Amino acid sequence: MLHTPKFFIFFILLCFTGQAFSQSRQVPNKPDYDNAPYHFGFLLGINEMLFTIKTTPGYQNKFYYNNTSEHSIPDQNSDSANLFNVEGSPTFGFVIGIVGNLRLGEYFDMRFTPSLTFGERNLDYTLKNYYGTAAPEMLNVTKNIQSTFVEFPLWVRFKGKRIHNVRPYIMAGGKYSLDLASNAKKKADNSEAYVFINRKDVYALGGVGFDFYTAYFKFGTEISMSYGLFDILKRDNTIYTGSIDKMRSKIFQISFTFE
Repeated sequence: MLHTPKFFIFFILLCFTGQAFSQSRQVPNKPDYDNAPYHFGFLLGINEMLFTIKTTPGYQNKFYYNNTSEHSIPDQNSDSANLFNVEGSPTFGFVIGIVGNLRLGEYFDMRFTPSLTFGERNLDYTLKNYYGTAAPEMLNVTKNIQSTFVEFPLWVRFKGKRIHNVRPYIMAGGKYSLDLASNAKKKADNSEAYVFINRKDVYALGGVGFDFYTAYFKFGTEISMSYGLFDILKRDNTIYTGSIDKMRSKIFQISFTFE
């Protein structure tokens, strides 16, 4: 079950907490901070990774057979099987990165935030297995996919008017991502079937956030979504990939910036 609403609740609570803190002083903190042509910082964050899956039409009627080179079920002992259901389940990870901010104008910034992101995702399958003339058996199988991304996001931010020590903003952009832990080029052994994904992907980005100006630095909280533009599934002849038409990556993230 997707836990994304919890992300929004947590983000709202952080914003109210930060606003209360920033308003505790009567004199605005760092009033000329945003007038600098550029500045740097770092970010920490937590994310929720998942896959969006589109299955092929009529996939539940397609059968796979054991001990065959095509349409196989390599890690099952059944004579034949068909896929009853497949869905992605999210898990949590974390991210660390660097912030580089270029001032474009009073209300616009360009930001480059190269990051290292860690996480994993699961694909949950329900198979209907057949053994000779016996009644079919429903079997649940989970394939875990771990990822370590090197990411290169480029953002354009539109900033609202600063209100004392708080400034809201919205942002959009894109990023190139390289998965260092991708198993797309690994060879599976004969005892277990793996789901392989491609190493490279391109994402569309969007998000909102608030900057809070303290006496010593600018602290930001933001929530963003990354949506993969390409099908990243590496297909083989097994039951685990043959019924998936497209599989894209989606990442929700809450970030904390220190500038």
